[in-house]
Amino acid sequence: MKRLVFVVLILLALAGFVGWAIYQDAGYVLISYDRFRYESSFWIFIGLIACLWVLAMVVHWVIGLLQASGALVNPWSRRHHARRVAKASRSGLRELAEGQWGPALGHLRTAAEHDRQPLVHYLGAARAASELGEYEQSDELLRKARAREPEAGLAVGLTQAQLQIARGQYADARESLTTLHNDHPRHPYVLTLLQQLYVQLQDWPALCRLLPELRKHRVLPAGRLDELELLAWTAALEQVWQAQATQEDAQQALSQRWQTVPSKLRNEPLLVRAYADGLSRLGAQENAEEVLYAALKRQFDDRLVERYGRVRGREPARQLAHAEAWLKAHPDNAELLLALGRLSLRNEFWGKARDYLEASLRLDHRAETCAELARLLAQLGDNERSNRLFQEGLGLLDQPSSNRLQTLDSGAEERHAT
Repeated sequence: MKRLVFVVLILLALAGFVGWAIYQDAGYVLISYDRFRYESSFWIFIGLIACLWVLAMVVHWVIGLLQASGALVNPWSRRHHARRVAKASRSGLRELAEGQWGPALGHLRTAAEHDRQPLVHYLGAARAASELGEYEQSDELLRKARAREPEAGLAVGLTQAQLQIARGQYADARESLTTLHNDHPRHPYVLTLLQQLYVQLQDWPALCRLLPELRKHRVLPAGRLDELELLAWTAALEQVWQAQATQEDAQQALSQRWQTVPSKLRNEPLLVRAYADGLSRLGAQENAEEVLYAALKRQFDDRLVERYGRVRGREPARQLAHAEAWLKAHPDNAELLLALGRLSLRNEFWGKARDYLEASLRLDHRAETCAELARLLAQLGDNERSNRLFQEGLGLLDQPSSNRLQTLDSGAEERHAT
């Protein structure tokens, strides 16, 4: 309200000033050119100019109004074109999220062809085409995306690799990701996709080579990376001896692979067991016994003890003595007692073997312990109990794990009665 009053006062003041100026002097204007001659007072001339200016403004406004109304009515106007592209983009992205691949492909392809920034639309259309099984069209859309936006090569390459993995085109995906890795060696998602691809291909040596980069760039949480590292090296050791044509080549390849294992992992029981298993299968049980014994001297582990009872060392008596030395620190270890039973059998100490196996069975009612003790009892002539233990072992193999506690209790009662 105050502003309106102020404006009115200003206008009144201007009107008063103009009236006073006209009263003081009307002025005179003469314009003459060739035969044209114009004469008037100065103030009439000013009024004429003001009228012409107002007329020009009105004409400009009318022309603008006609253009705007024409754009609203004309379906081929720029405004309508932009609205169609925006609508196709919105519909296509929504349909892509909903899994409506056919409509999404049509809308996103339309939006990509007419939008100034087509990358997102091309990538979405390529995914929709891939989901529909139209792989050639998908690849063509990715090529167009790379041509329209050359600086977006990383985004296009990642999308291409993801689609190739989803299609099962692992060789092509590996080639794509290798190229991206060479161009962007520190990119976390490139490293993540490479890691996932190597796991899918079970290419454990390649994954082992990639692990230092995964750790350096913190692609995975430390705990998850430790698990992956242990798993990859274990699988690499298990895989290497299976791929060789001869036993000699396999032994050499296994030893070479073991030398490439990081020193911090060579004491891991899982890796030591995998290495020892490979040596055992290749006929180098004496070497396997030495590897297991060295590892158990550093760190006692049930998994290694179980393997130690299976392998045949150079001196069975010395092997048994080593295991009995561990019994002092682990008198109630079922795995160690089972291993001692097997080693006693190898040394033909039947009574000692029976005692060890009985003790192991009391601590842990397991099928393999039942089987070992049953074979020994059959050899000793106790066929009745041997058959009963074989039946117990078969029952333990057939039972779900949730029912084994009940079997353990009943077996303990039977042994107590015997």
